[in-house]
Amino acid sequence: MLYDLSLTIAYDYGRPSAQARNVLRVLPANRIGEQRRITGMISVTPRPAERSDRSDFFGNAIAELAFHQPIKTLKVTLQSRVERLSRPLQFDLSPSLPRLAQELAAQPGLDPESPHHFLSASPRVGFDPAITAFTRAALVPGCTALGALQSVGQALHAEMRFDPKATDVDTPPSEAFANRHGVCQDFSHVMIAGLRSIGIPAGYVSGFLRTEPPEGQPRLEGADAMHAWVRVWCGIELGWIEYDPTNDLLAGSDHISVAVGRDYSDVAPVKGAVRSSGTQKSTHSVDVIPLGG
Repeated sequence: MLYDLSLTIAYDYGRPSAQARNVLRVLPANRIGEQRRITGMISVTPRPAERSDRSDFFGNAIAELAFHQPIKTLKVTLQSRVERLSRPLQFDLSPSLPRLAQELAAQPGLDPESPHHFLSASPRVGFDPAITAFTRAALVPGCTALGALQSVGQALHAEMRFDPKATDVDTPPSEAFANRHGVCQDFSHVMIAGLRSIGIPAGYVSGFLRTEPPEGQPRLEGADAMHAWVRVWCGIELGWIEYDPTNDLLAGSDHISVAVGRDYSDVAPVKGAVRSSGTQKSTHSVDVIPLGG
């Protein structure tokens, strides 16, 4: 499936900033056999005094910006064309959980794809006794790693309610789970915390999700949103499998990935520091247009 993507993130500061530095992670990823970025351009207004485009430790495309002059507004625009390939999952070749632990022990490397980076607590995801208990209760005796992923994801989807007003970007997963509502970031963080607590490596994926308008109604400009889901290491044979707990499904051709990391802190679309004062307003608009498949 081919997609044309556009993203606009804009900030309006109360007063001009003395200086600003930002890191952007918005460019769709290139992933062999899964996704190909055909074109991609990030525009920034005003033009930064310094800009460096490179990849981070996990292979995510980043743009580092520095502004030496005062700025009152900041606008980031992405235009990209992406080919998303679906990787159908036909057989469960994942090991049981005890066997998964043995396969993990046999993985000596610490390269970016190593599952060992995704087992411990990370800046935004710690271990919570309530989440751990919920995760263990969702397991089927003797389940495989893939079976555990699906059982926990289904249970979480049934237990939590999607509510875009219930949380913000800084809400910890323990709070979102205690209140049983949140957005895709919360669903993903809670699931990551639960899976790690039972020894299953789990990470965070940011990206775009194509959404369909109600039947008979036209698509709305900018109606799509940035999305988040999880990636789970299901053993040597299956490797990394991606699952969307917000929608209770395996990630497929409608999921366009941008960045992967341990949690949101590794993949935030815009991250940095601005020295300013007063109020700050921001807007976020995404459009995902399918071109056929």
